[in-house]
Amino acid sequence: MSDEQALPPAALRPAVKTICIVEDDESIGDFLVQALAQETPYEVVCLSDALRAVELVKVLKPSLLLLDYLLPGINGIELYERLHAIPELEQTPAILLTASFPPRDRMRKLGLPLLQKPFDLDELLLAIQQLLH
Repeated sequence: MSDEQALPPAALRPAVKTICIVEDDESIGDFLVQALAQETPYEVVCLSDALRAVELVKVLKPSLLLLDYLLPGINGIELYERLHAIPELEQTPAILLTASFPPRDRMRKLGLPLLQKPFDLDELLLAIQQLLH
């Protein structure tokens, strides 16, 4: 019996959670994809275009969003607000990653966790674990 035949039908397998990263810096995006693929059981998708991400996440329906703050054309907080305006995503948790200092009062109001770049990978993994469990 092949491995493919041994797997239960998709309907019987537990759903795999997906983490959607929106990061325009290719090296950071690649690092995050590799690290999360190795260190977590989650599917990982990285998008570099925030406006395209608004359309793609409707199909992906991620379990968690990792958003860069400084993105071309839109900042991470604005992207978060747009994504949370989509009914299927309004409860999706997010983490904002940034090297700059976004408005703290707005972040507190949204309940949006912030990790300052350069961030500690263990700290990121802990934040992901807390939000997805």
